[in-house]
Amino acid sequence: MTGALFRNAASDAVRILRSHRTTTANHLGKFDLSPRGDVRRFQPRPYFRTPQFLGRSKEARVSPHSLISGFCSSSSSTTASTASFVKTGFMGWYMSMLKSRPVLTKSVTSSLIYIAADLSSQTIPQASSESYDFVRTARMAGYGLLILGPTLHYWFNLMSRLFPKRDLITTFKKMAMGQTVYGPTMNVIFFSLNAALQGENGSEIVARLKRDLLPTMMNGVMYWPMCDFITFRFFPVHLQPLVSNSFSYLWTIYITYMAGREKPTPIAS
Repeated sequence: MTGALFRNAASDAVRILRSHRTTTANHLGKFDLSPRGDVRRFQPRPYFRTPQFLGRSKEARVSPHSLISGFCSSSSSTTASTASFVKTGFMGWYMSMLKSRPVLTKSVTSSLIYIAADLSSQTIPQASSESYDFVRTARMAGYGLLILGPTLHYWFNLMSRLFPKRDLITTFKKMAMGQTVYGPTMNVIFFSLNAALQGENGSEIVARLKRDLLPTMMNGVMYWPMCDFITFRFFPVHLQPLVSNSFSYLWTIYITYMAGREKPTPIAS
């Protein structure tokens, strides 16, 4: 009897020990490998359940693609409105005229700038009682319309064909050509034609060129290189005459003043 009680106590101890091991292992998240059927086996989950409010915030989150598309649509609408304004405004009309009638448009632009510059040149030195010399203004308008405007068109097109690039070295080449070829040639034509229209003879024209040409060219070297650099470097060829005419407003005030000086003493033959 004592032996039976001892065996029962031993078997109860073994069962309690096994139950304790299984409970400890299950708290650590391991599988229960014991063959007993009365002990529950815990299976660890490979993921955690996210709270419900996180799922809602994920659904309400704005995607970057929608932000980019919204920004692109707004910027494209702004660009489209600006383009429509340019197309319907004065600049749109002027650009269309540059494409359809480039020589005439550039000639009229040059003539208008010469008219404004000559009137400004006459306003600066004269007194309030003196009247404007509109014949002189008409000469300047004709020069801009018939000579300067067309020659600017063909000159800039020639420079674009000879030097098609717009890098720094090419820009300096175009500037050198303008200072050594185009500028001196146009100054000679301007002074000679203006003097001839005023009734001066050959010797008087030569005397005017000897007196006025060299100072004009020296002042042109100080004024035009920066203007030519901006024109050739940053503007396309179809807008270069317009930019050059814009710069020439101040220059024309000076050159019309030089052309309006008194007749020089003719050189004896």
